[in-house]
Amino acid sequence: MPDAVANATPMAAAPGALALLRPKWQMARNRTRHQQQGDLRRMVVVSTVALGFWSVAFMLALKLLRYFLSAEDIGTLLASKLLAMILLSFGSILLLSNTIAALSNFFLSRDLDQLAAAPVGSGALYRARLAETAMHSSWMVALLLVPLVGAYGVAYRGGFDFVFFALAVFVPFLFIPAALGSGVTLLLVNVFPARRTRDLLSVIAAMAVAGLVLLFRAARPEQLARPEGFANFMQFVAALDTPSSPWLPSEWVSEAVVKYLSGKAAWQPLVRLWAVAGVLVGIGHVLYARGWRRAYSMAQEGATKRGTARTQRPLLDRVLAFLGPMRRELVLKELRVFSRDSTQWSQLVLLAVLLVVYVANVRYLPLNGNGVTVLLRNLIPFLNLALAGFVLASIAARFVFPSVSLEGRALWLLRSSPLPVRELLWAKFWVGAIPLLFLALVLVGATNLMLKVQPFVHVVSLVSIAALVFPLAGLALGYGTFYPQFDSENAAQIPTSFGGLMFMITAVGLIGAVAYLAGRPAARWIVAEHFGRARDPMDMVVPFAVALAVCAAGTVIPLTLARQRLEQLERA
Repeated sequence: MPDAVANATPMAAAPGALALLRPKWQMARNRTRHQQQGDLRRMVVVSTVALGFWSVAFMLALKLLRYFLSAEDIGTLLASKLLAMILLSFGSILLLSNTIAALSNFFLSRDLDQLAAAPVGSGALYRARLAETAMHSSWMVALLLVPLVGAYGVAYRGGFDFVFFALAVFVPFLFIPAALGSGVTLLLVNVFPARRTRDLLSVIAAMAVAGLVLLFRAARPEQLARPEGFANFMQFVAALDTPSSPWLPSEWVSEAVVKYLSGKAAWQPLVRLWAVAGVLVGIGHVLYARGWRRAYSMAQEGATKRGTARTQRPLLDRVLAFLGPMRRELVLKELRVFSRDSTQWSQLVLLAVLLVVYVANVRYLPLNGNGVTVLLRNLIPFLNLALAGFVLASIAARFVFPSVSLEGRALWLLRSSPLPVRELLWAKFWVGAIPLLFLALVLVGATNLMLKVQPFVHVVSLVSIAALVFPLAGLALGYGTFYPQFDSENAAQIPTSFGGLMFMITAVGLIGAVAYLAGRPAARWIVAEHFGRARDPMDMVVPFAVALAVCAAGTVIPLTLARQRLEQLERA
């Protein structure tokens, strides 16, 4: 009898997936109920910015779709191809993001040691973590899809029932990369222990670079801008009508949405989406039931130390000797904290892959066809300056903004020491600014070389992007100091806070101002040179000087305010 009770107890006490998700839902609900001072203001600002972004994105997408649909013969084909290309990009990002997020949610989360010892079934744990992984990795893409899908519904005059159909289509689309990424992560962790992050992420990076480039090139987006490459109009229409990758979910979603809005039967692509999502979730269920505990056990292993004891100072220690003992140790501390945080490494791999795809596809821009002049090719880099600045702002938000928050309780230990605040901020600023500067020069320099721009344009764009690096790093550090999250367990979630949103808004304004001040006079110089008009170099002096002044103020003021803020925290 006692044995029977003992055997029945785990079955009765075993929680399901909803029970595992309930504590986090309750935590989120309690945070919304117990609002602190300033929460309402933050909510208003975030809501206003979100509505503004959605409105602009919706209007641009709607205007583009109506322009496509005005072409009677190929309008629907262009709209379908555009949606397929956008979803292909989103799907690639989702696959990589879910693969990286699954590493943390399934194997490195702090509460897994308790769940592994609790009477929790492998199926319930898999479903709960899969839902959590999909939600954390897909919420941004889902928000970006709202204005896009809404524009398609309005352009095609879809009814209210289109909302439910869109949900039925995009739910499996979001779960397919989550299930596939989780399965890939399980297989990789069984080969590479999750604590050996460098080895594991190097494999993920290699797979991601190859996969993203192949998938993006399979879409051949330059065909839309270069119809002259086809022998006749019918070949152009046939290329548009033929799916670039008929085996990808992005094509199925595009086909289902366009067919439904056009009044045609869309049940075949819808069935394919749900069937593939169900099969992948089922396979993941079986794989995690058989291999999760072994993989989780391997994830607790540390990396093996190679070599013998050092007989001399490390190379990086000797290279940074010119900084002095205090600054050298602070810089080394920042580098060690970054290298030991698997979440930071994961985000770095994701951004590196996107940058590779960004640079690699510049060569496919339709800038060598008929009607494309040297003038246009020399004006494109000024648009690239703004895009590269936005990329740098995103990277600063990922790595520089959370640096103060990641100190956690150690910040109070540092503040109780005789260490000056300016030295701590100095180390964090330069550890973030120097890699950003190197990346900025490589990004803009590589794209300029591919575009074969004039030396004047090359120099102006390089100097402008280099000047942008320092205020972006200063703003990220300043906002991160004013809006810290010392209790955060995941560095990737810190930039999604209110402070991260305010930093991105300020950064976009700064990038626009510098791109306008530096790009407008330089572009006028290029146009005047191209058409043989008179040029006055003094016309560029004032705008360039104002741009440098804006960059200097954007660097010094945030760092000064951040130092004062940290000193106030110490006195408080």
